[in-house]
Amino acid sequence: MIETIAGFGAFLLLACLRVPLSFAMGIVGFAGFAWLVNTKAALSMVGQVAYETGLTYTLSVIPLFILMGNFIVKAKLADEIYRAAYAFIGHRRGGLAMSTIIACGGFGSICGSALATTATFCRIAAPAMRESGYKPHLIAGSIASGGTLGILIPPSLVFVIYGIMTDESIGRLFIAGIVPGILAVLFLCAAVYYIVRRDPEAGPRGERRNWQERLSSLRRIWAVVLLFVLILGGIYAGAFTATEGAGIGAGGALLFALFLGGLTFRDLVDVLVESAMTTASLFMILIGAFIFANFVNLTTMPADMVSLIRSVDVPGSVVVLMICFIYILLGMAMEELSMIALTVPLFYPIVTAAGYSGIWFGVAVVIVCQIGLTTPPVGINIFIVKSMVPDMSLREAFRGTWPFNFALMALLGILIVFPDVATFLVAYMK
Repeated sequence: MIETIAGFGAFLLLACLRVPLSFAMGIVGFAGFAWLVNTKAALSMVGQVAYETGLTYTLSVIPLFILMGNFIVKAKLADEIYRAAYAFIGHRRGGLAMSTIIACGGFGSICGSALATTATFCRIAAPAMRESGYKPHLIAGSIASGGTLGILIPPSLVFVIYGIMTDESIGRLFIAGIVPGILAVLFLCAAVYYIVRRDPEAGPRGERRNWQERLSSLRRIWAVVLLFVLILGGIYAGAFTATEGAGIGAGGALLFALFLGGLTFRDLVDVLVESAMTTASLFMILIGAFIFANFVNLTTMPADMVSLIRSVDVPGSVVVLMICFIYILLGMAMEELSMIALTVPLFYPIVTAAGYSGIWFGVAVVIVCQIGLTTPPVGINIFIVKSMVPDMSLREAFRGTWPFNFALMALLGILIVFPDVATFLVAYMK
């Protein structure tokens, strides 16, 4: 156990020295493995991990979902989702902020990345809210917190990474995220309602649209609905796997980008290059995490912690709450993929030993990561908003996230008390 604690300390030190997290995990994992075995074995392990990670068939789902999201952005379907949401509720107080959250949920169903969702709606929603007189804290809070829906509503890259690291079914994780994802949208909209009830000037009413305009706006988002139903419906019915669904989704998104977005050859090159770069960075994080996990598994810490949980008469819910608290602390300083890749091999056996489902834990981890993405001092989504709206102060931006974080904490509490919220749909999968 001492070796693992020292390894985590070394990793945090390298992270504080601004060493990229993927390299920090790889360096510590290699050094720890070499210390416990020998250098030659550590070099062989690194080569094997890099080789096997690059050739793992299941991991092909990552570039395919990234490609799908980028094609959808090029087709400007994210703009159409936002306009449809605004047409229905934009006339209410805080309606633009609620529309942003709903649209983030819709875009998350075809994107899978919190950072991409946040960046996309900074471009789409921030100018409209500023023009309508919204206060900066509500603009930042709604976009940054709404952007986190990209990792909860399936298909989610975080679910993919979690499924690969725990051998849980990625398709089952996707289905488990549907109901919590819908509840997260409702809870975040409730946070907007709370803000504008306390300060009506924070989110003025927008223009009311007639029913003809509302129904017309729905006709523009049929492509998004079709992709979402096709992918998740096929996985739920057992027609194809998550990897096959990702391939179908990427192909469908390409067709929509060609015929609805006027995709040019230059756009195609840009999408492919951007997708390749994003995929490469994610694979580097995975390789570093697997190297570190091999070092951790070589120590006795995972088995010792499981034995400790079983020997102490502590309710499983207390164990889960402690782990969630650790995740929130880590989320203040790390982005979600690195955090999950680093900690899941350690916490997964503890949670399952406490009697909880691995599928349920995957959903709970994602919700905690959502909170971490907007929590100071390093809430990454907030810094994305700040970078795209430069004249907004960080103080205002972080101030706006607290009601939304409390809403997500309430959702996490419901999930802990009623685990079936995340798992009941999974029981009916074919």
